[in-house]
Amino acid sequence: MSQKNPTTMKAEPGQLDTILTREFDAPRELVFNVLCDGNAVPKYYNEAARVEQWDARPGGSWAFVVPGQNGWVMRFHGVYHDVVAAERIIRTFEMTPGKVVLENYTFEDLGGRTKMTLQSIHQTVADRDTVLQYGFGKYAGEAHDRLEALLQKQK
Repeated sequence: MSQKNPTTMKAEPGQLDTILTREFDAPRELVFNVLCDGNAVPKYYNEAARVEQWDARPGGSWAFVVPGQNGWVMRFHGVYHDVVAAERIIRTFEMTPGKVVLENYTFEDLGGRTKMTLQSIHQTVADRDTVLQYGFGKYAGEAHDRLEALLQKQK
């Protein structure tokens, strides 16, 4: 993970949410636009990802798949509830059927840099704790490092 701008995670015991925070050395409009661009998903999330659908507007939906070992495929999908340019994205995230997470992204202008905060609200504390056990913070930090590299190429 990046030593300069590490992703930090807050996960209070007994709470439904996690809060990830990351500062990027890029303007918030660029950070927002890349996160709303389905074509960018393989560049920062997983290079093997195949985007099936990406409509980053209120009521729009998104979906992508990542092939795994032995033909197994992970499918990620959700619905956009609110999208305000360079300010916020509120969407659902579902990987495991019936385990829906509400994601709230906010983007703060730091004078040419951006502070992105992602609050993920789970249906149960047990669901949240399971995600934490599987290394959610580590994987998010790695994706954010790849996002930073992509942002630097697009500046």
